Amino acid sequence: MIAAPDRTPLTRKFFDRPVLDVAPDLLGRILVRTTPDGPIALRLTEVEAYDGTNDPGSHAYRGHTARNDVMFGPPGHVYVYFTYGMWHCMNLVCGPEGSASAVLLRAGEVVEGAELARKRRLSARNDKELAKGPARLATALGVDRALDGTDACAPGGAPLTILTGTPVHSDQVRSGPRTGVAGDGGVHPWRFWIANDPTVSPYRAHTPRRRST
Repeated sequence: MIAAPDRTPLTRKFFDRPVLDVAPDLLGRILVRTTPDGPIALRLTEVEAYDGTNDPGSHAYRGHTARNDVMFGPPGHVYVYFTYGMWHCMNLVCGPEGSASAVLLRAGEVVEGAELARKRRLSARNDKELAKGPARLATALGVDRALDGTDACAPGGAPLTILTGTPVHSDQVRSGPRTGVAGDGGVHPWRFWIANDPTVSPYRAHTPRRRST
C-alpha cells in the first residue's frame, strides 16, 4: 500500500538553507492555495533555483529594488512577479535573510480542486496541462501580485502553504539548464524535475526577443 502524502506544513527551517538544497527537495511537496471558492492542492514536479546576487539569471543579481524586495526578506515567503505584460510567476524565498535566493515553481500536478483550476485554465487540453509551466501554475492557482510577500510558513489560515507531501527519491530527480535564461546564467543546471512526470514543462533555450521597427 502506498502511504498517503504527509499533510504537515513545512517550517521556516526547511527554507532557511542554500537554494540548491531547497530546490530539488521541493519536488513532491504539496502547495495548497486557499481561496474563497475552496482549496487547490498542487504536487510540485518542476522547479528552478536562483541564487540572488551571485546569479546573473536572478532578479536580485543587480541588487535590492522595490520589485525584488521580498527576495531579500525572511525565508519561506512568496515572491510573485509579473512578466511579458501578461503573466505572473511564483517563487519561494530561501536561504538566510538578505541572501535573496529563491525557487521558481515551474510545474505541478493538481491533486485537489481540479474543477477550480479548470475554470482558470480554459485553454488546457487536459488536467496534465493545468499547471505545466510557471505562468500556467500561477494562473491555475489564482496567484498574482496581491500575494507577493505572503508568508507560506504562517500558522493557520495562510492563502498559500507548503505541505511535506511525499519527497522524491534522489534517483528520480533530474537536472539541467534553466528554461529561457540567457548569458552567463544560462549555463547553470539549476532546473530540477521529476523524471518522466507528464506535468513537467518542455525545456526551451533562451530566444532573444526581436525589437519592433
